[in-house]
Amino acid sequence: MRKGISTEKVEGPTSSEENIVGLRASISTLLSMKKLPIDSSEWQSYFDESGQLLKSKEFISAKILERGLDPSVRSEAWKFLTGYYSWRSSCDERLTVDSMRRKSYESLCNMCEKIQPLLETEHRDFMEVRNIIKSDVQRLYIKDAQGNTLVDKSQLEKILLLNYVCNVKAEYQQGFHEMLLLFRLLVEKEHEIYWLFQFFLQKTENSCIMNVGVEKNLIMLRALIAFMDPTFAKHLEEKGRVVQSLFPWFCLFFQRVFKSFDDVWRLWEVFLTGLPCRNFQVIVAYTMLQTVRDQILREDMNGDDILMLCNNIVDLDADELISKSCNTYEVLLKYKDKVPKEFKEFFGQSL
Repeated sequence: MRKGISTEKVEGPTSSEENIVGLRASISTLLSMKKLPIDSSEWQSYFDESGQLLKSKEFISAKILERGLDPSVRSEAWKFLTGYYSWRSSCDERLTVDSMRRKSYESLCNMCEKIQPLLETEHRDFMEVRNIIKSDVQRLYIKDAQGNTLVDKSQLEKILLLNYVCNVKAEYQQGFHEMLLLFRLLVEKEHEIYWLFQFFLQKTENSCIMNVGVEKNLIMLRALIAFMDPTFAKHLEEKGRVVQSLFPWFCLFFQRVFKSFDDVWRLWEVFLTGLPCRNFQVIVAYTMLQTVRDQILREDMNGDDILMLCNNIVDLDADELISKSCNTYEVLLKYKDKVPKEFKEFFGQSL
């Protein structure tokens, strides 16, 4: 058992009814053709001379769902999406916030350093987790095509250990090292990496954490399959705990199913918008399952074969998956008068 040092809180993803209604009729059309992402020139046009946004959070979120972000603006845009910056802040206010974030991070590091000897002697879990973190990070291959090291592994170890000590809801789990790497590739400053990772977990309602969000996701996924595709649901249930065994999709937030980091960031930033609905990750998982559904039924696959097939879903294109998942959500909306009551809690009041 260990004590955690509480960190800052941000609001979870929400989608106003007005925004959902605005998107509902056009979402398939918006995503049916791949469009250019928001680039630096367009992003800058969203701000006035003081650095305040001229566009609303809802407008920008809808654009991100529709088109995504160019790598040149992703690091700054994610600071708004995660809650690192306020949507209503000016340039000067953001400088102040960044300074505050840096000082807060330094204070947490100093506190962690002071209590570490106590943790080492009094908390057996601490030593075990520290060793697991070190082992996981050392296995990461983080070099470019020329063999140059891209990131400092000791920095990743430090941030992951601090996250373990400070975030009582986010017990370290294998896979966090892979997720954190993407945040390090997104921003360079250590305090930015730490806070963006913290706020990402909070903004997505800890959906990738085993004992918190993952179990909830699996319950929702089973319910969604049962409602949308009873024949498929019956087959999966007969083959054992198949759906429950899909937890790696949620633990890594689908990181291993894509062909590039850009695709992972593309999906994650959609999750951060809270659009087109709450718990969109469950609809994404359902959509992925549907791609292999016919093969599973045709070949009457057993549980192990189904899992092997699902684990081999790789090299996906994020735009295509997002578009198909939005289509799935539209189908669900058509049956909103028939959906179970708990679906409103799962996916939002628009149902």
